[in-house]
Amino acid sequence: MQPSLFKLYDKIILQNPWTAIIVVFVLAIIMALGLPNFKLDASADSLTLEHDDDLNFSREVVQRYGSDNFLIVTFSPSQGVLFDQNNLDTLAALRKDLLQIEGIESVLSMLDVPLLYSPKIDITDLTGELNTLMSEGVDKQLAKTEFLSSPIYKDVILSADGNTTGMMATLNLDETYLQLVSKRDSLRLLRDTDGLSAQQKIQLQEVSAEFLNYRTAKAEVDHKRVAQIRELIEDYRHRATIFLGGPDMITADMITFIKSDLTVFGAGILVFIIATLALIFRRIRFVVLPLITCALCLVIILGFLSWIDWRLTVISSNFVLLLLIITLALTIHLIVRYRELQSNNPESNQHKLVSQTVISMAKPCLYTVLTTIVAFTSLVVSDIRPVIDFGWMMTMGISLALVIAFIIIPAGMVLLGKGPHTSLQDNSSAFTAKFAWLTEHYGTLILLTALSLAALSAYGISKLEVENRFIDYFRSDTEIYRGMETIDTALGGTTPLDIIIQAPVFDEPTINDVEEFESTDDDYSLDDDYAFEDEYGDMEEELAQDDASSLAESYWFSSAGLADLEKLQTFIDAQPEVGKVNSLVQLYAIARDLSNRDLNDLEIAIMRQSLSDEIYQQMVAPYLLEDIDEARIQLRAMETGGQLRRAELLEKIHQYAIDEVGIAPENIRFTGILVLYNNMLQSLYKSQIVTLGAVFIGIMIMFLVLFQSVKISIIAILPNFLAAGIVLGSMGIFGIPLDMMTITIAAITVGIGVDHAIHYLTRFKREFSLDSNYIGAMHRAHASIGQALFYTSITIIAGFSILALSNFIPSVYFGLLTGLAMLAALLGSMTLLPQLIIISKPFGADMPVQPQAGEQ
Repeated sequence: MQPSLFKLYDKIILQNPWTAIIVVFVLAIIMALGLPNFKLDASADSLTLEHDDDLNFSREVVQRYGSDNFLIVTFSPSQGVLFDQNNLDTLAALRKDLLQIEGIESVLSMLDVPLLYSPKIDITDLTGELNTLMSEGVDKQLAKTEFLSSPIYKDVILSADGNTTGMMATLNLDETYLQLVSKRDSLRLLRDTDGLSAQQKIQLQEVSAEFLNYRTAKAEVDHKRVAQIRELIEDYRHRATIFLGGPDMITADMITFIKSDLTVFGAGILVFIIATLALIFRRIRFVVLPLITCALCLVIILGFLSWIDWRLTVISSNFVLLLLIITLALTIHLIVRYRELQSNNPESNQHKLVSQTVISMAKPCLYTVLTTIVAFTSLVVSDIRPVIDFGWMMTMGISLALVIAFIIIPAGMVLLGKGPHTSLQDNSSAFTAKFAWLTEHYGTLILLTALSLAALSAYGISKLEVENRFIDYFRSDTEIYRGMETIDTALGGTTPLDIIIQAPVFDEPTINDVEEFESTDDDYSLDDDYAFEDEYGDMEEELAQDDASSLAESYWFSSAGLADLEKLQTFIDAQPEVGKVNSLVQLYAIARDLSNRDLNDLEIAIMRQSLSDEIYQQMVAPYLLEDIDEARIQLRAMETGGQLRRAELLEKIHQYAIDEVGIAPENIRFTGILVLYNNMLQSLYKSQIVTLGAVFIGIMIMFLVLFQSVKISIIAILPNFLAAGIVLGSMGIFGIPLDMMTITIAAITVGIGVDHAIHYLTRFKREFSLDSNYIGAMHRAHASIGQALFYTSITIIAGFSILALSNFIPSVYFGLLTGLAMLAALLGSMTLLPQLIIISKPFGADMPVQPQAGEQ
């Protein structure tokens, strides 16, 4: 620290410790007033890419076809079989109660769907009202058979064992939400392309604020709805095994788990840290001062985020625990340095000891913080909004941690006085001394081990995958896991995917006119015994009088269009990772079966015109937009089989549609949660490469400024490369996927490793200046700064190991990988880094230790 700068620091902080501490506490109190507004965000915006055209297209599809948001309630009776009347009555009562919950538009269950084969109806019956399971006189056994075998109901209404059914509660379409997000995104697009006028900038601010407020209120309503349904389900649990599933349920449970981890495990980590600090330092002041520093830092930054309504997401929720790590590390370094100075200079007064502590630690701590900030700032180059937010939050938090640590720890020490001196010799010194001895005598083995670990890490990284499953976020014994598993395996899959197909453009219409078909001499002639005039009476004659184009306005309601859809759907159905698939094909299959033959174009057109409203709304409207002749295939992917590779599945379907079905590339597009989540996952590889590249370039520049030596900078960065490789390689070897949570672990590893490297190199250089002996400098560096690194590492590893008990698997991974990162950084700084220094001699020639008088 420059003398002039320290003079100012001394005047403000060390000479007025009470004032400095009171100012920090007042700031913390002001920031704490905003904490009641603290919010977690697990909305779609927080789980998708920053600029994703597929997200906009998904919203367009929702506006065209209606709400795609749903909840599924599974029902398996506790006694008897599902089709017993008392169980059906219970199911009916549950359905009725669900409809009373605000926000539920409709509930589709096996009680409501029209029966077509119980008994088998004529095709003419499609024009009228059809029986349901609750109709009088319905054969339940026939209905069960239909549910198990019908192309419409199979794998979606009833499980294969016939004893589990699902009710789909469709939620109201939120027009206000779609309008606000559309207006906001339009202005954002204009801003990113042509720029905004002053008035448009104000409009963007206003609509963004309005949308955020509305989304917050909507999230609260959605969360309460899930809670209401769960409360309702509890009233029926004595009669059946019931699970709840759906996107809103996943969102609600993710927030619940994150909040639980922040409170329960946050408290557990705090207890571990207190115990570890007490065990290490054996002085109350050296436990209380770090805890006060950490608490003040967290309160100030979280309060600030709450005041400006910057919400934590699934990813940035880890920000709290990471900031705790970094703040704690800063305080430990200051305390260890103070104790070392006190041990070496027992006669010095407290002000001098604290001043020397600050002067000696200011530069390494500053550069440690700056390089760690570089590591986390690199995340802003990602295209994933929560990752970007996480990078900025960590940048602000780390900066604050440096300021608070250099106020509270020195000011607190000045106020508390020297106190009794305690020896630095403890188990940690023996531990670090063994690493120094190992490095001195087995340097070659250390280098070979590092190379082997690098090779193994490279192999592991090659196995790293971005594919993961929502269900894997939860332990197998949790209710959410069991519910998702039941829906996935018994009721047609979990993750929705829509395939939107535009009709091809022809020079001539598919059907020139009705007379052409009347004169066609083929197997489907209208003179056939099964012709529609026999089945529909005068309907064919009436329709024939209309403009023929009205019968042929939809390509997808022609034999050619339905053949295309059927070919594509057959391929999709054959994929092992695909559950239920729905489209117009099911209606066509039923019509053929009821007619006992294929239908020609005119017959298909007549059938379309004559369908009852009930059949049309259930079997046509969700899969055809007649105004623009657009067909939709809906499917749900299965996550439990372990075969789901989203990108591969999308590519397979896309290529088959183009190459085998003959659909033009511009006429087919995918949308839905599966697509949006896949886009985010595929961006992770790019983000990981870009962010790691930015991290190491930025840190290399910082090292060059700090050490003013290319050789030392390379030496410093190599152990960080290895540590990051070990963590990522371990993920690949043990099958831990790269997802939104684990993408940040590389930056975390580098941030921690940089802390170790800077402190060790700074101390090694100081020790080397005493006698120009590398071995001696290494032993002294291990005995001094090595203890601080050891204390920091074991404190954090012990504290974060408790996250392994979390029910939220990403939190488990975060705790274990953070511990691994700390261990890799510690071992790298204690073995590989000193060995690289010894063999490269970056500080000058080595001077052997001169034997003392009398030694031979």
